[in-house]
Amino acid sequence: MGNQFIWQDRFNIGVDIIDKEHKKLFSIMNRLFAFSEQEDKIQWVCQEGLKYFKDHAMKHFAEEEVYMASIDYKGFELHRRVHDNFRRNTLPALEKELARTNYSKDAVSHFLSVCAGWLIGHTLTEDRAITGEGFSKWENLLPEEEELAVKRLIIQLVKDMFQLDSRLISDRYSGERFGKGIYFRMIYKNEKGEKWEVYTIHEEKLLLETVGKMMGDQSGKMSVVLMNACRYAIKQFVERILEHLPAANGFTLQDEALLSYEQFQKVFSNPQCSLLFDTGAGYFAYCAMAPRSLTQAGASIVTENAVSEVGNYLKNNEKQNAPTAKKKVLVIDDSDTALLAMQKLLGDDYQVTTATSGMSGIRCITLDRPDLVLLDYEMPICDGVQALQMIRSEKDFAKIPVFFLTGKVDKDSITKVMPLKPEGYLLKNQQPMEIKKNIDRYFQKKTG
Repeated sequence: MGNQFIWQDRFNIGVDIIDKEHKKLFSIMNRLFAFSEQEDKIQWVCQEGLKYFKDHAMKHFAEEEVYMASIDYKGFELHRRVHDNFRRNTLPALEKELARTNYSKDAVSHFLSVCAGWLIGHTLTEDRAITGEGFSKWENLLPEEEELAVKRLIIQLVKDMFQLDSRLISDRYSGERFGKGIYFRMIYKNEKGEKWEVYTIHEEKLLLETVGKMMGDQSGKMSVVLMNACRYAIKQFVERILEHLPAANGFTLQDEALLSYEQFQKVFSNPQCSLLFDTGAGYFAYCAMAPRSLTQAGASIVTENAVSEVGNYLKNNEKQNAPTAKKKVLVIDDSDTALLAMQKLLGDDYQVTTATSGMSGIRCITLDRPDLVLLDYEMPICDGVQALQMIRSEKDFAKIPVFFLTGKVDKDSITKVMPLKPEGYLLKNQQPMEIKKNIDRYFQKKTG
């Protein structure tokens, strides 16, 4: 596997009793990963690993909690709940899985990846906050202020955890596809039965560059072990954000799933917070939706099925992202009905991406350059003409072919956009197959 933990100075939080225990934990994890490659020691690895983590939960957690209480740490109760959840819920669930499978290789991989992900997330978020490098809670802030605070919090967390300087690309991310993505959905619930959804979307290369490198993985490919480690690191990351959202108080994680891009598109709607960042190592999006009626998507991941579900997800994701001869068509229209119709019309022969506004379309082009753009002429705020002006103003996009989708083709409309050199016009009132034939003929001519 090639997995290992490399201790770095930035892992030190400046509290001797805590830093020493963390170093010891890194060392133990390295030995466990090494021994897990030897099949004759599989059961010993798990028994010793579980014993160590139980001892760690009793000794290290207790010492850390005494220290937090001694300095009147404001986040003490929340931090202790994180300890309790790992000690009382996560470890017992892993123990049951190991016993049920008689310490199978898959169960061992799951156990180690969970511990790895938890260690990465907890050390670089909750433990770091003890020394004041964390963030104070918000009280009685307006939604706009909360959104600004979430932006700052995420940028700081990415910096603290992965030493990456993030840049906010959009505070109104609309679900545009970018790179080879990993789509993670978490559902939180409170005692009233209200539910809260959180989505994190990561370029795969970002996870390989961060969690992968921290585990010493040199393969350049996602494995089940690495994906499970990423899951737990992501959950720690999100928990740290939710701690600072007053509206999320009382909500606990109830369900998690990995989604395909198509599944994500179906459930993504009306986000309360939707932010897109460029970390320099890859794109990352954070989206939160307030309590609402949920649409089922993706198989729930629990301890018993984590290895198989993650394995299936990676296989399917690899197929979906495999090189394809299909041309990429971006459809920009403010009508969901029109977008759905175009997806249905073109989806068999083309890789279709959709956007509901001119600005969203520009982001789609930036993140995943299409071979052809179908652009609605009449849209609110930023209409088709303005959108095409922005496309042509960017040197890298200037030659992307664009067809206008319009309900009418009059002389004034055509004259207005001639300097922008659209590829042509497609009437919306045409028969659907006539629209498709025009698109087919365009690509045939380009490749002929």
